[in-house]
Amino acid sequence: MAQSNAVAGDGPGREVALITGAARRIGAEIARTLHRAGVNVLLHYRGSREAAATLAAELNAQRADSALLLQADLLDPRALEDLGERAAAAYGHLDYLVNNASTFYPTPIGEITGEQWEDLMGSNLKAPLFLTQACAPALRATGGAVVNIVDIHAQRPLKGYPLYSAAKAGLWALTQAFARDLGPEVRVNGVAPGAILMPESEANMYSHHEMVERTALKRQGRPADIARTVLFLLREATYITGQVIPVDGGRSTSQ
Repeated sequence: MAQSNAVAGDGPGREVALITGAARRIGAEIARTLHRAGVNVLLHYRGSREAAATLAAELNAQRADSALLLQADLLDPRALEDLGERAAAAYGHLDYLVNNASTFYPTPIGEITGEQWEDLMGSNLKAPLFLTQACAPALRATGGAVVNIVDIHAQRPLKGYPLYSAAKAGLWALTQAFARDLGPEVRVNGVAPGAILMPESEANMYSHHEMVERTALKRQGRPADIARTVLFLLREATYITGQVIPVDGGRSTSQ
């Protein structure tokens, strides 16, 4: 069983959010944004311990005992149940869950493997399902909220990425289904990013530049654009549930 890497503190009164894949990129920006809003953050990571620890140190320097590390392999169903339990116990309650962790790479037709199916479906669909299920009792107790990080390619599949696109389409549908099943206590929404960050793989550069050119704003978005929308859906949008908001610079308006 994986163990938390810090001891909780800072009092039970603050809201608490679990963010998966929080060590880097959009996940880290979501963590910083929620933290600035006064939320205590549980930073999930799988292998990026150094980056997660650096972020936790940064946040705890701003407000003592306000950020904890939780390690787990989201492809392991038993680890998901354990992660939900540890998240609820860390500060004594859990208000928010952000399913951000994701795997992204091409799977050309004719080359798709069973291992890729397990990886892409596991990280993008199975993990959010089982982690939300594990966190549901704690979220119901606080009248909490869930935000899933989906993708505009859930509705506009990206050429060469059929498996990833299908997994995110499943997450879009799961967002709506869970909104029905977890209501009225828990709201469940999603954010569908467009061209936000340059991809880490050079092989994906062309499609990213092409996506930027197809936006109405003709520019790349920032992780902060996603993070602010997440904060709005978690805290302010008290009569919104079952919705997925594209944050894509108008890409979804083009053909």
